[in-house]
Amino acid sequence: MKDELHDTPHPDKGVVAVSIDLPQGASREDYTVEIDGTTADGKEGRYTVSDPLPPGEYTVLAYNTPQGFTVTDGIARVERTDGTVRALTDFINPLPDYLYSGTKRITVVADDILRVDLSVAQRVRDLHIELTVTEGDPKRIAAITGTLGGVAEAYDLYRGTLTGEAVSTRPTFAREGDKVSADLRLLGVRGDAQTLTLVLTFTDGQTQTVESDLTEILADFNGDMEEALGIEGELHTPVRAGMEATIKDWNTIPGDPVEAM
Repeated sequence: MKDELHDTPHPDKGVVAVSIDLPQGASREDYTVEIDGTTADGKEGRYTVSDPLPPGEYTVLAYNTPQGFTVTDGIARVERTDGTVRALTDFINPLPDYLYSGTKRITVVADDILRVDLSVAQRVRDLHIELTVTEGDPKRIAAITGTLGGVAEAYDLYRGTLTGEAVSTRPTFAREGDKVSADLRLLGVRGDAQTLTLVLTFTDGQTQTVESDLTEILADFNGDMEEALGIEGELHTPVRAGMEATIKDWNTIPGDPVEAM
């Protein structure tokens, strides 16, 4: 009886070889490839190669794990500001590195090597907040701390959607002349409202807290993640005793805001 000829050493199974369309400057070593939750770690040139798989349909996932994120069971989660995933602090890292991911449904055939080209997309967006002190003396502001509530902490890499509850983050605000600004990098906004809370400490030691509703101006934030968004408003500080600080006239900054560093 003549021996049956096969195309591969695994006649009853198939192998998947994945090539990632990488962002500029990225290394293939920075990316993980999973097939239905199982990591593929074989290497063949520019391909990441799976173990032999039974014939059938699968989902291929490719992603990086940038600084400021952890990835577990297909969920990318922004670390808390103390470097943990949970607890100890209620605030997530306001400026993690760039997260990329991509998925593709495939069909594995026995006795075959399936070569897959997979593109990844940016999953975070830069946000620049800038306030101009248009009332009061900006030099009286000795320190600024801020909190932005209503942001996302987790992204489901397989489903391609935000997940988890709305959380808060504490960006670093700084004053330069009459400008008060901060940079963030977010998975998106989450929940019913986005509220910016600033605590202003003045040179005389007095403090004031001012809240501003950013829900409307950030309504489309979860759209084009690759396009940085800048928003600006006017900060009115007290000019006499009994006055309260306020933020007014929010607008988007025209042009292309500089990417957060």
